[in-house]
Amino acid sequence: MDCSNPLQPVAVATTTVDSAEAAQRLAQAAVQARLAACVQVEAITSHYVWQGQQEAGVEWRLVFKTLPQAMDALAQWLHAAHPYDVPQWLVRTEQAAPAYAEWVAQQVAVKK
Repeated sequence: MDCSNPLQPVAVATTTVDSAEAAQRLAQAAVQARLAACVQVEAITSHYVWQGQQEAGVEWRLVFKTLPQAMDALAQWLHAAHPYDVPQWLVRTEQAAPAYAEWVAQQVAVKK
């Protein structure tokens, strides 16, 4: 890894769903639509209050890697495709190694 080049911004967004099938469907569709370069899926346990009731359950977390300028399109797509009424949608910008940031840029189609 070449550490002499400055780091480049990459957007990272997360959401959760209630089944492995929904997670796989969203992950594959986001990559196929070129809204994300990569989507990681992991099983987690969530604890929360929903409609006044304390809940705990298995969910699947999706972590999307994309470009900052693609976030609006990804968010619009995800909210339309997501099975939850109120989906988690957390976004942050990370600093990535130049080669990884370039790979992300090559994979994501940004509409102008």
